[in-house]
Amino acid sequence: MKRLPRTPKCVIRAVNAALLFGLVTGCGSDFGSAVGTAHAEEGIRIAAPLAKIVEPKGLQTAVFAGGCFWGVEAVFERVKGVTRVESGYSGGTRSTADYDLVSSGTTRHAESVRIQYNPAVVSYGELLHIFFSVAHDPTQLNRQGPDRGKQYRSAIFPANAAQQKAARAYVAQLDKAGYWKKPIVTTIEPISFFPAESHHQDFMAKNPNHRYIVQWDKPKIANLKKLFPSRVR
Repeated sequence: MKRLPRTPKCVIRAVNAALLFGLVTGCGSDFGSAVGTAHAEEGIRIAAPLAKIVEPKGLQTAVFAGGCFWGVEAVFERVKGVTRVESGYSGGTRSTADYDLVSSGTTRHAESVRIQYNPAVVSYGELLHIFFSVAHDPTQLNRQGPDRGKQYRSAIFPANAAQQKAARAYVAQLDKAGYWKKPIVTTIEPISFFPAESHHQDFMAKNPNHRYIVQWDKPKIANLKKLFPSRVR
């Protein structure tokens, strides 16, 4: 839970004190703004990746970053073929993979999710499709909605050469198609992942009525169900 008073993106709320540690925080001080509401309602119908990926048999791992990890985690937890999703930090070192430090924006980390999936049920390409369609807005540079800073950047951390090739090809495909008015700013970076603190895991499931979840993340789930009904478990 985003509960730390010295984190610039979080605002401590006295109400809803029954939540974890007796504190309620909203990610981003402007999470009730008109701009924020518009972003929360987004979900875009885009083409699936044209390039095919040959994946190894057995469970595989994908790591994505697209703003606050609560909502990205919740989206992929609902996808058929996904067996586990963890919230964490990618792009920095293990020694500074701490919520307080990451939230300062000085550690090079991004809030990310590690997805374990069965490629016989859902491919890496299909995960990319969902990532760009409903999990976040890939045109927002170093932010998502109300959350500002490099820790909220759009990034992909490929686990192998096949994933890297697929990610680069899909970004190029989407850029050429011009679905968004702004260019895609998603970076493709070397893989790393350090699990976040336990209270960040399965946050939506544990806190379905949290104000941030209701405004920012539940619309993502609605868009997942609307755009990918056959993919929702």
